[in-house]
Amino acid sequence: MDKLNNMRVFCRIVELGTFAAVAREMNLSAMMITKYMAQLEESLGVALLNRTTRQISLTEAGEIYYHRGKQLLDDFLELDESTSQLGRNVRGVLKIIAPIDFGGLFMVPAIEAYQREYPDVKILMTLRNSHVNLGEGNFDLSILVTDTLDLGVVARKIAETRLCVYASPEYIAAHGKPECIEELSEHRCLHYMDTPHRDYWIFHAGNDEVKIKTNWHFASNNGRALCQAAALGMGITQAPEFSVANYLAEGKLVEVLQAFRIPSLAIYATYLQRRFLPAKLTTFVDFMVRYFAENSPSSADRTI
Repeated sequence: MDKLNNMRVFCRIVELGTFAAVAREMNLSAMMITKYMAQLEESLGVALLNRTTRQISLTEAGEIYYHRGKQLLDDFLELDESTSQLGRNVRGVLKIIAPIDFGGLFMVPAIEAYQREYPDVKILMTLRNSHVNLGEGNFDLSILVTDTLDLGVVARKIAETRLCVYASPEYIAAHGKPECIEELSEHRCLHYMDTPHRDYWIFHAGNDEVKIKTNWHFASNNGRALCQAAALGMGITQAPEFSVANYLAEGKLVEVLQAFRIPSLAIYATYLQRRFLPAKLTTFVDFMVRYFAENSPSSADRTI
């Protein structure tokens, strides 16, 4: 068991990059992490890590040991989870990361409905817009609103949303309504940060995808703040339709540049491919597919 623990410490050092980060994660001292690594290398009779004052890198032996050791640790985890689930209810802690706006607006009711059916599953949800590497092991599941996906992950589409451009009637009355995307340069724009397209808004013109760098006056990584700003007449924003549904229903925002919409964005539940998937993960993903099909304004196309 000590060898297994030392192997786990080594793999996390490789994944997190420093001894100190692993010590914080495991709630141990850096001295203990160093001790475990020394025990592992001594037992193997070979150095696994090259250490300098600036960085840690893998030796040739370390590269081989990491990939095989990571697979063995995954196998042990799968064995424990598959055995513990025999004859028992679905249980465990499921760690999810979701975008701030979609997570805040839609995931809590979905989780509440899931936990009524699976009360022994605990959900730990982090709301963050930045990209995460599921291979680092910090999360079991990532919810993505995107038109691009990473290689090496399983992606189940749970819903769709349109990406559109909106302004308030008051803004349009004061500044006019843009009729083509080139006219956006003459308008005050409200920009959503941390998207894969960075400083650009994306549109379709004919059969081509067009990127426009807007003249933004207010930017945020929170879609609800941008929708509120647009409703107050501060400018024009591009946002997923789910973010503005209430404002559209109340007439506080209207869509502009409809002819230049891109195709709908898919909303995915993504996770790593494994030979055995724990029941807490599979039941949650299956439930999300059903939930959003039944709780979208249009269950036919699952657009929210």
